[in-house]
Amino acid sequence: MNSRRRSSKSIAHEPTSIGFVRRAHFLTTIFSLVAVVIAGRFIYLQIFERERFVALAEEQHVMSQSLLAERGEIALRDGDGIYPAAVNREYKLAYVVPKLIDDPVAVALAVSTILGLDEAGVRARLLDRHDPFEILKKRISDEEERRLKELNLKGVAFLPEIYRYYPAESLASKTLGFVGPGDAGEIGIYGVEASWNSELAGQNGHVSQERDAAGRWIALTDRDHVEPKDGESIVLTLDRVVQYEVEKILRESMDLYRAESASALVMEPKTGKIIAMATLPDFNPNEYGKTEDLSRFMNQAISIPYEPGSIMKPITMALGIDAGKVAPTTEYVDTGSVSEAGYTIKNAEGKVYGRSSMTKVLEESINTGMIFIERLLGNEGFRDGLKRFGFGTKTGVRLPAEQGGSLRNLDNLKGSLQFYTASFGQGITATPLQLAAAYGALANGGVLMQPQIVDRIIHADGTTEPVVPREVRRVVSQATSKEVGAMLRSVVVNGHGKRADVPGYLVVGKTGTAQVAKKGEKGYEDGLTIGSFAGYAPLDDPQFVVLVKFDNPQDVLWAESSAAPTFGKIMQFLLNYQRIQPTEPLSKKSNI
Repeated sequence: MNSRRRSSKSIAHEPTSIGFVRRAHFLTTIFSLVAVVIAGRFIYLQIFERERFVALAEEQHVMSQSLLAERGEIALRDGDGIYPAAVNREYKLAYVVPKLIDDPVAVALAVSTILGLDEAGVRARLLDRHDPFEILKKRISDEEERRLKELNLKGVAFLPEIYRYYPAESLASKTLGFVGPGDAGEIGIYGVEASWNSELAGQNGHVSQERDAAGRWIALTDRDHVEPKDGESIVLTLDRVVQYEVEKILRESMDLYRAESASALVMEPKTGKIIAMATLPDFNPNEYGKTEDLSRFMNQAISIPYEPGSIMKPITMALGIDAGKVAPTTEYVDTGSVSEAGYTIKNAEGKVYGRSSMTKVLEESINTGMIFIERLLGNEGFRDGLKRFGFGTKTGVRLPAEQGGSLRNLDNLKGSLQFYTASFGQGITATPLQLAAAYGALANGGVLMQPQIVDRIIHADGTTEPVVPREVRRVVSQATSKEVGAMLRSVVVNGHGKRADVPGYLVVGKTGTAQVAKKGEKGYEDGLTIGSFAGYAPLDDPQFVVLVKFDNPQDVLWAESSAAPTFGKIMQFLLNYQRIQPTEPLSKKSNI
């Protein structure tokens, strides 16, 4: 019996011994794996995450402060001086420390009354005693600050902040643009503020130094100090007085003709400098956040190409004359229409003019006359000529969102229909700026100038760097330029441009009433038109190129009754403003 009990006892302890060994192996394996993971993690952190943890460690004992650069200002030309158009202005921010407020109800009433805030909302913020800092209102007025300070409210204080301010409000707003918050301070959004942001913004600096456990500077340690580099200021080519007057005239005309939008450009043909660039409706950049329709920020003069219509005809004429294919006296017989590829192209209102000279073609704006010239040039010659004038590519003006228009309809040289319609400005697109630049080439003797929006740069040290006008290329000869100018004078005297004339001066130009292409499908919108007039003066020594464009005017059909008289008003102002002496009798218009 005893023997049996010993044997039984021995057998009973054997499984326990085996389980212990297994558990030991298991734990050893687990500890080994954990050790490997820890070692691997340590190696990873040492090799791959070292820089990040060094940076975090430095943040614990290094105090750093950004030093913001001052943004450069933007000015317009103003006689012999300049007019500040975008400046930096100091405003005050009113804030409150809730835990310092003794009577939240009374303070909420006083603050909300002075700052025009909701009393209940202010009271709720003041009652949150755990909130260390609560902004009441940004950009408070001097009067609001004075009234609050008179109350001497404990816990209410002020901080200075620098904001961008536009003294002339909506004047040239689409050219100027505005600024908004960025990662390193304010950045330009739209307009010159955006396209010249790198120059205007400057470079921020910083100062950093080690600190003790209490967060105080350690005076004996090295300090890393990089001074900020303030931004450069720029003076635009825009003339303040001209810009103001052009906007005024354009706004009055836009209201009169009930147009959806309008644009006007004034350029110096010899330099390409843009003296005025007006597009309506506009906005106030000081309150850009209140603008619900974001399309108001878009500068139609450079960003919205359109089918220009008959103001393209002088370009086609210049190409024909320059190639020796036609002369002002060259005649052809107009039958009223031209058929091509199953389509019939007619003159406006179905008119037939019979035997007509090239001068008469421009005077009467005869479509078939343009087709006559295009056929003589050939499709490739005509297309290459348009490209020389800058159509189909951006002008290169340093403004954001510029479009280059389109000559895609002319890709297939074998299809003549598109070339015929393009000869009188249909089926191709261009921006007002492209057209103004092309007319500038006709005015200055045949040289295409790059449009220029910045006149000079004022560096942070006060030195000035002028922006030199740039010639793109010669597009036609000086002789061709002179002949086309004389023909365009005849348009103003004898043709559809009579209402653009200014008594005493040789004003030249051409009307254009274009159809509005449907979006996403072929054809044109019924009842919608775009009226334009482009020209220059004085003919013998052109000082100004002016282009006026109205989108969908409601009370007039033809550009000669909308864009032409508006052009005339602008040109008359310009000639008087620059004190250019009349060269012709004031009693009658001159023909040459």
